[in-house]
Amino acid sequence: MWAFLGRRILYMIPTLVIISIIAFIIIQLPPGDFVTAHIAQMAASGDAVNVELAAALRRQYGLDQPMHVQYYKWITGIFQGNLGYSFEWNQPVRTLIGERLFLTVIVSIASLLFSWIVAFPIGIYSAVRQYSVLDYVFTFIGFLGVSVPGFLIALVLMFFANKYLGLSIGGLFSPEFVNASWSLPRVLDMLQHMVLPMIIIGMSSTTGLIRTMRANLLDELSKPYVETARAKGLNPVRLVLKYPVRIALNPFISTVGFTLPRIISGETIVSVVLSLPTIGPLLLRSLLGQDMYLAGSIILILATLTVIGMLLSDILLAWLDPRVRYE
Repeated sequence: MWAFLGRRILYMIPTLVIISIIAFIIIQLPPGDFVTAHIAQMAASGDAVNVELAAALRRQYGLDQPMHVQYYKWITGIFQGNLGYSFEWNQPVRTLIGERLFLTVIVSIASLLFSWIVAFPIGIYSAVRQYSVLDYVFTFIGFLGVSVPGFLIALVLMFFANKYLGLSIGGLFSPEFVNASWSLPRVLDMLQHMVLPMIIIGMSSTTGLIRTMRANLLDELSKPYVETARAKGLNPVRLVLKYPVRIALNPFISTVGFTLPRIISGETIVSVVLSLPTIGPLLLRSLLGQDMYLAGSIILILATLTVIGMLLSDILLAWLDPRVRYE
């Protein structure tokens, strides 16, 4: 067990380094750089732009240096706890993403728990009561959840809430708590505002997990050991929950590693629509503005969450299913 954990942790280091190199290169592939985009914005707004200003900005931000030098400064700073400096925001990246990352993780975990809590019983019921009326209803709702984008659902709900209820359902906080320090009233206000984002963001994962749970459980219920247990008169509820459901849970556990980062990166458009102060809109803006240190740091954080999540899912899978061995 400990040897397995040690090997996996050692593998994480070169994996993250390779990911950081690829991410840094891809971010710099588009023509131009942050200064180019910044000068284009100045020109569009009617401000005077000169070559000396562009050269001074590139020297100030270190953009006149080769790519490998820029990467070396960034990656060595990360090992020292410095994620770099955001050109657009004029702030250290660590300061900029600190609270946003915290709120993003909270929303993502809440969406993940919502997906599991809803998908788990519905998937079991649909498998046990195959071709029943509710099975068809849940299947139809599942197809809707997969096909309808989350941001479209968010727009529809915001329209009805504003037009018929006179409510503004955007953001994670009420106006009086946006810039307030953390306290119990602020936490309670956040929990009230989190219900809608949690449901919208978690809906696509929920529908996919329902279909996965239903398909896997149907496959297990048709196996000989289930027929034998049923013939021996084992309690139907105990029969389903003790063995087939436990094995059908494998996809839930094995997808933990990439589900959380996928939710974080997939909620970008929903966050833009709902004005959520999370990482997604910040990543989108940094990519559009070619703010390479901010974008690279966010991508590296998502990669780290993926690698750690895969390690946790492997451990949980081996604990859940005795057929899985670390060797």
